[in-house]
Amino acid sequence: MDKKKILICDDDEGIIDVLEMIMEEVGHEVMSVNDSLKVQEVIDKVQPDLLILDLWMPRLSGQDVLRYLRSHPQHDKLPVIVISASRDGEQIANAAGADQFIAKPFDLGNIVESVDALLN
Repeated sequence: MDKKKILICDDDEGIIDVLEMIMEEVGHEVMSVNDSLKVQEVIDKVQPDLLILDLWMPRLSGQDVLRYLRSHPQHDKLPVIVISASRDGEQIANAAGADQFIAKPFDLGNIVESVDALLN
């Protein structure tokens, strides 16, 4: 498999660290941002192949980030996996245009399978 660029956006550094480690271990190039207001800038700069996005973040929610991406033609096809511990997270993620939803706490194997499925 070609090395793909994955962007992780979560305000929890522990989640970012675990996801970075797992994604790099399976051969992907990983970038991360812990401030949802900077996601658009990073996407424009690095052109990721996939975004893993936390739903609940301070300042700008993942839901708002995703709605923004889906409303702009240059980003509307970017595969997005939304992660959240929210009970209503899956409904919210789907309504905003997520390609996949994974509940926290998540199984690392499930994340890898979801990433692989969306990238292939």
